[in-house]
Amino acid sequence: MIKMDGIAAFVATAESGSISEAARQLGHAKSVISERLTELERTLGVRLVQRTTRKLSLTEDGHGFLPRAQRILFEAREAQSEIAERRDTLAGTLKLSAPVSFGVLHLGPALYDFLAEHPGLELTLDLDDRFVDAAADGFDAVIRHGPVADSRLVAKRLATTRRILVASPDYLACNGTPHSLACLNAHKGIVYTNREADWRFDGPEGWTVIRPRSVMRVNNGLIMRDAALAGLGITLLPDFFVHAELADGSLVHVDVGAVAEGAELYICYPLARTPSAKIIAMTDSLRRAFGNPPYWDRSARADPRPVTALVAEEITPTIAR
Repeated sequence: MIKMDGIAAFVATAESGSISEAARQLGHAKSVISERLTELERTLGVRLVQRTTRKLSLTEDGHGFLPRAQRILFEAREAQSEIAERRDTLAGTLKLSAPVSFGVLHLGPALYDFLAEHPGLELTLDLDDRFVDAAADGFDAVIRHGPVADSRLVAKRLATTRRILVASPDYLACNGTPHSLACLNAHKGIVYTNREADWRFDGPEGWTVIRPRSVMRVNNGLIMRDAALAGLGITLLPDFFVHAELADGSLVHVDVGAVAEGAELYICYPLARTPSAKIIAMTDSLRRAFGNPPYWDRSARADPRPVTALVAEEITPTIAR
């Protein structure tokens, strides 16, 4: 008789590529996962995983068994969810992937309330800035910021975001404030490495791509924000990264007379799967938590004064010294 915990151990190992990582995900010791894999192989009468001192790989039988094992786990979870739904409750496992910085700043607090409302759920949240494969990596849903080009996914909008140029008052005091797209070329840029042609603006003459002289290139929005706070240069960030800093004046919006290309916030799930009650409920809960317009957008627009007035007000003490 094949045991479900053996199938779960195999799928986690195959998807993560590591028994150690599978043990971390499932909350068991490495030895337990290894024993469950061995028992599953003994039951099936084949070797599924080839173990060496340097790496782990699936055998031909392992590759053949993996899609079936994933479907078995998915159907078991869905059956558990259906039974819970008939009792008007949400229960079972839920695996979600999201970008690191957004997860830390906004998604986590929104999910805490959702999980408190549904104590029967067991959430696994994987924070990763790479574009994970929702279906192949075993996720029920993924959070994406930006266009969703994968035709295998269904994307539901969670919130609208703006991307805005920001800098510290001290940086602008020392280097001047750019008032046009052309002026940006003379400034130091803090640039996001995971997006090609990142500084793209819609101006009077159509779309324009700016490639600033980068002082720092990084793949994390929180570090970009902190580098701007440190006065290293100008950066282009979604407003959910900087709404608090714009409100307290530690960063200011640099208006160059053009609007940066926006990016929507989506929750996505595989097209091949019917969205479960858990995904539907979580989507509704996140939309309520973020608001429409989202709370970070209201904070960013709270001060109606133009950036020039803000900069002049903030840098006066600096100049005086």
